[in-house]
Amino acid sequence: MAAGPAYGEEKGGSSSLGEPEYGHDPASGGIFAADYKRHDDLKEMLDSNKDSLKLEAMKRIVAMIARGKNASDLFPAVVKNVACKNIEVKKLVYVYLVRYAEEQQDLALLSISTFQRGLKDPNQLIRASALRVLSSIRVPIIVPIMMLAIKEAASDMSPYVRKTAAHAIPKLYSLDSDQKDQLIEVIEKLLADKTTLVAGSVVMAFEEVCPERIDLIHKNYRKLCNLLIDVEEWGQVVIINMLTRYARTQFLSPNQNESLLEESTEKAFYGSEEDDTKDAKAEAAPLAKRKPYVMDPDHRLLLRNTKPLLQSRNAAVVMAVAQLYFHLAPKAEVGVIAKALVRLLRSHSEVQYVVLQNVATMSIKRRGMFEPYLKSFYIRSTDPTQIKILKLEVLTNLANETNISTILREFQTYIRSMDKDFVAATIQAIGRCATNIGKVRDTCLNGLVQLLSNRDELVVAESVVVIKKLLQMQPAQHSEIIKHMAKLTDNIQVPMARASILWLIGEYCEHVPKIAPDVLRKMAKSFTNEEDIVKLQVINLAAKLYLTNSKQSKLLTQYVLNLAKYDQNYDIRDRARFIRQLIVPTEKSGALNKYAKKLFLAQKPAPILESSFKDRDHFQLGSLSHLLNTKAVGYQELPDWPDEAPDPSVRNVEVPEWTKCTSREKRKEKVEKPFYSDSDGESGPTESADSGTPGQARCLWLSSAAAPSEPHSPHSPSEEEEDEERAKKAKKKVALQGKKGCAETSEEEASGFESSSSGSDSGSEAEATQRKAPPSSRAVPKEISLLDLDDFTPPTPQPISSSSVISTSLVTDLEGLTLIDTSLAPTLLSPGFGAVRTYELLHRMAGEGLSVEYCFSRRPFPGDQHMVAVQIQISNNTDTEVKSLRVSEPKPLSGMRIQEFPEIEYLAPGETASVVMGIDFCDSTQAANFQLCTHTRHFYVSIQPPVGELMAPVFMSENEFRKEQGKLTGMSEITEKLMLSEKYRSDHAIVQQVTSAANVGRVPCGADNEYRFAAKTVTSGSLVLITLEQREGAAAQLTINSEKMVIGTMLVKDIIQALTQ
Repeated sequence: MAAGPAYGEEKGGSSSLGEPEYGHDPASGGIFAADYKRHDDLKEMLDSNKDSLKLEAMKRIVAMIARGKNASDLFPAVVKNVACKNIEVKKLVYVYLVRYAEEQQDLALLSISTFQRGLKDPNQLIRASALRVLSSIRVPIIVPIMMLAIKEAASDMSPYVRKTAAHAIPKLYSLDSDQKDQLIEVIEKLLADKTTLVAGSVVMAFEEVCPERIDLIHKNYRKLCNLLIDVEEWGQVVIINMLTRYARTQFLSPNQNESLLEESTEKAFYGSEEDDTKDAKAEAAPLAKRKPYVMDPDHRLLLRNTKPLLQSRNAAVVMAVAQLYFHLAPKAEVGVIAKALVRLLRSHSEVQYVVLQNVATMSIKRRGMFEPYLKSFYIRSTDPTQIKILKLEVLTNLANETNISTILREFQTYIRSMDKDFVAATIQAIGRCATNIGKVRDTCLNGLVQLLSNRDELVVAESVVVIKKLLQMQPAQHSEIIKHMAKLTDNIQVPMARASILWLIGEYCEHVPKIAPDVLRKMAKSFTNEEDIVKLQVINLAAKLYLTNSKQSKLLTQYVLNLAKYDQNYDIRDRARFIRQLIVPTEKSGALNKYAKKLFLAQKPAPILESSFKDRDHFQLGSLSHLLNTKAVGYQELPDWPDEAPDPSVRNVEVPEWTKCTSREKRKEKVEKPFYSDSDGESGPTESADSGTPGQARCLWLSSAAAPSEPHSPHSPSEEEEDEERAKKAKKKVALQGKKGCAETSEEEASGFESSSSGSDSGSEAEATQRKAPPSSRAVPKEISLLDLDDFTPPTPQPISSSSVISTSLVTDLEGLTLIDTSLAPTLLSPGFGAVRTYELLHRMAGEGLSVEYCFSRRPFPGDQHMVAVQIQISNNTDTEVKSLRVSEPKPLSGMRIQEFPEIEYLAPGETASVVMGIDFCDSTQAANFQLCTHTRHFYVSIQPPVGELMAPVFMSENEFRKEQGKLTGMSEITEKLMLSEKYRSDHAIVQQVTSAANVGRVPCGADNEYRFAAKTVTSGSLVLITLEQREGAAAQLTINSEKMVIGTMLVKDIIQALTQ
């Protein structure tokens, strides 16, 4: 906020005059002042003549909006600046107006002429913003103006403006649905657009305005399929969902013949009577006449082009492709989505919840698809309850005779959980497994009976409910269990469980003739204190016992019915009156009295325990309606497959004669054009989507970014492969150049997808030099960047002897230690200072002759002990002198600090200077960004430290090491097993590799096969303890103890890599 002080000076120190002070945060000023003083400082800045103050005010206002603060009272002051000449101010004003135009429609209408002028602005961002604001003013009177603006924007040269026009279409349609016909014309025009930027937005507009006009998609179907891979992620989701519904109306079901065969075999299996055989013959006739299924090429095109998106980083895209395959693909091909969906289970809990809802539905119909990934659905203790219950659902759906023993063992563990809802769901899952798989029914029943002796009442209650359902399947064999459950009525207080026990005893009272009357006696005593659901079952039990054993239970029944007659709940009173008339014969009782026994003791079918997801598949997977299991507003039903395939020729597109290739050379030239080059125009994305995979496209992009100045120069295949390899190895360097290019390019050009001229010049020089280089010179073990020259050899640092490194005081400290390993003393610090690895900061090509390298010297930084010392070597490879070398505008992340090196006033041609700078990385491996400046140029550079350089060695005794290690256990301890490389099995080699990977000190150890190291992080001083235990052969175990778990995890990887490479 650089304008803050200037503005304070301009006001002339108003705070001294008794006026309220206004801080940088607009919300902080005027809190205790009157309302009319609110935001006065911002209003004054907006009324100022200086663009810098206006820009500062707009930045603060937009920041307020981003934080959710109300800035609507500033609308008049902001809207006055809509005609400002400064593009930056104008863009921020449009951002504000888009937010508040609906609330302040009258004031926005006053500036409508300015918005119309903005539609003609040469800057595409201003044109798009003006259209966005115009479509946000929800006043019917300006509908014709909006319609005209959308039509003009749909023909705009900029794809960004056309995209904005597509976004404005649904807004206008919701304001005035009578404009539908004209809007459909615009949608039809935009659907023919070949740029990836517009595709997703126009399909969204199509879905909102005219989803029934499927004829608009026919001609664009193949183009949308081919563009899909290059559309932004939001657009991919919209297009895939639309194409799913389109394919269901235009293609035949790929599983139609299979489903008919399945139906006919099922009928043949179950039907044993003559009628069934006649039906089977009747069904077989159309089956024999049906032609064999051949997949439409357009159907195959859709499946082929969506499959790579299963690897998308966006969970919504993966889910969209998964539902497309589930609804459209042949049964044999649907399995490819399982792995992608399982990958999403490693994401956030919100994503897991949605994915598991869909997996639960899929696993009912396509169980085999997820069986290989059974362990991925095992429940972790850290999972939220909703996730646990959904994983239980999936595990239960996947249960079969082969894996049931594994699943039941898992369930057994889950019952011990502290989460009561989860335990209840687990017991229900055991019941479902017992119902579905007959051979484990007895095992499950016995397990549930054992749970009846559990201390937790809720576990017992849920077990009773599930046992009741299982006993209904074969009650005669389980009278002992019923007797056992009858005894639980004294202890269990959960109403549902008590009701279930009473129902069981009443239903099977003939199996327990001695116990049932006694249970009724006990329940009659506590009848008035029971819950309603229990009272109803007590009345039922009394009625059933009266009918089967009236001698013992007659008086009890009358007593219970009399109590129920005066109960507060009218359901219980009605039930009592009804049962009294039904079972007790009187003169007034009707004919039903004869059938009382049949009514009460009729054989009841066993309940079927089904998944709650069984009927959800009629909703489109991945939709909100599927998630809620109810039809949401705006949901479009998934159409049924047609019986006969519609005409496929409607998707054929006539190619104009002048666009057809006349020779093989032209086609070859077209293929060799770089991805998204300027000369391709709008057809670039389409061709790239047809010709290659996303990986190839990325490689082409890298090569074109390196040399956009010569897009048509021919390459030999071997050179292209080498260029691609170099491009992959040098991603960081390309990103660095990209930042440089962006800084030198104006914002208009950047948004217009144009690359900077400086980047193209350097890229073409580098490519030319790479072609001239002999093949032998490329076999250098050093990492090659995209702009490396073969004649460039970095100066090798001179090795420093260990004797010169260890100070006299340190030797004195170490004299008292008894060391078993004689190689300890000379290797204690030498790996840290001898084999220093250098990194390139600025290449001589990118630095225009100035090359910079850096290394981590592992010495304490003299200015600040919390900073890492970075030694920088600057070489002048030009013919002219370089002046005023310095660090400018360091931009460290939050908490980081950079101590610049002293300015180098003069560096002669061919000379090299070495300086030291300090960086506080805050115990993080994130890069420190800054500018390296000379008297003529500025270079953006960044230093990223390996995790091993963020620490300093600590020397401690074996006992101290063990004591500190005992404090850092549990989550602070990371253990990994590894196989040591043959060359790193000796004591000297192991110590050297560990100390080269991290700046640590060796700790003495009494065991021959154990190595210990200690360090502390430079910033926070947190201890990092490393233990490497050598076992039989090449096996070893690495343990790292540290409060900083992230540092520990990264350090494990680095040390394992150093010892196994």
